[in-house]
Amino acid sequence: MFQKSNAESWLIVGLGNPGKEYERSRHNCGFRAMDILAQNLGVKVDKLKFQGLYNQTNYNGRKLFLLKPQTYMNLSGRSVLQLSAFFKIPPQNIIVMFDDISLEPGRLRIRANGSAGGHNGIKSIIQELGSQEFPRVKIGVGAKPTPEYDLADWVLSSFSAQDEKALSVSLKNAADAALAIIDHGVPEAANRFNGSHP
Repeated sequence: MFQKSNAESWLIVGLGNPGKEYERSRHNCGFRAMDILAQNLGVKVDKLKFQGLYNQTNYNGRKLFLLKPQTYMNLSGRSVLQLSAFFKIPPQNIIVMFDDISLEPGRLRIRANGSAGGHNGIKSIIQELGSQEFPRVKIGVGAKPTPEYDLADWVLSSFSAQDEKALSVSLKNAADAALAIIDHGVPEAANRFNGSHP
């Protein structure tokens, strides 16, 4: 699928669920970070293709694709695979922004690769790409209040006013971190943004 890699093309993916009812949920932090990134780049992510909303722009001499899969979270990989295969973008040039319950709101963690860690959107992307070798920007959304609390209910719930305030800073940082990975590589981006807190 990825025989000919195009090192000058990058794809940034923001994960979430389509639909008004999910807009402010924990699971939609990837979409929200993407909206900020697109605004910063002066692009609208509004073309419907590859089972997602996408657009492309030029960034520092590279072709940059922005994608919000519209498959619902658990099938996100289908959209990512379709776009990346069509434009010949290798996994190491695909940056995924998504929610992470192991980090408190306001914190970020940049990783070069790794397992899904229980996140169904990442699990789908790994499965479809056949690779774990893609960078991630994890956006803290806070842990479940009790172990018994249903995980699906938690990630589809919205934030308290205090957490929303912390989150607003980390969403901006996530958008900057994705570009920092392209500009400087994962180690430097991680050094700058890991553990960042308002």
